Amino acid sequence: MFMEFPDIIILAGGLGTRLRETVQDIPKAMAPVNGRPFLEYQLDFISHFGFKRVILSTGYLSSSIENHFGNSYRNLELVYSFETEPLGTGGAVKLSFEKVKTPHALILNGDTLFRINLDKFFQKHIEDLSKVSIALRHLPDASRYGMVECNHQGSVVAFKEKSDESMPGLINGGIYLIRTKYFRSLALPDKFSLEKELFSKMLDPEIYKAQIFNEYFLDIGIPDDYYRAQTEFHEFKDR
Repeated sequence: MFMEFPDIIILAGGLGTRLRETVQDIPKAMAPVNGRPFLEYQLDFISHFGFKRVILSTGYLSSSIENHFGNSYRNLELVYSFETEPLGTGGAVKLSFEKVKTPHALILNGDTLFRINLDKFFQKHIEDLSKVSIALRHLPDASRYGMVECNHQGSVVAFKEKSDESMPGLINGGIYLIRTKYFRSLALPDKFSLEKELFSKMLDPEIYKAQIFNEYFLDIGIPDDYYRAQTEFHEFKDR
């Protein structure tokens, strides 16, 4: 059965505080990697899966994103959801959902490249009748990110805080599928953290389903990993 491709929300309004000395006067999603904005790699990646419409959630120096990309990129229609003040990841998603036209929305972080099979992610989300699906990645050292615990039924049962102790575990890969009707039914504030104030505090194993992937993952949020991107992104031939 054909399912309509979900609209995609990309959170691209981050200040990039930890990258400030390395990348100045541009949003973190526009940080240059081999002469191209990081966000181009993200859009290149998702454009191959047949998605049609991307909502770019912008804030800090949003004009640099709009001026660079305009209203389309490759086969993608681009629309913008602009926050006039920082709303947190949850507030940015809530504002972006005002522009979502599809029964489900795929949400990605604009500073993370997690090259999972988005088609399979969406198909399983539909097959399982999920309200929220979260893509997880196993890392040999998950301490920097905090860990996610799942049960044998594939439900998320706990989000754990970052730790000073190095240990392997599953991390939140920053890719979510959320049923639009469910999200709009929630009484949510205008400013909140998606991860801390929705996922963690309103966690229900019947609602939050996990899918585990081992594909390439890189978060450019700190300088060391941003520098890694300069070398590792040469492998990607999506252009």
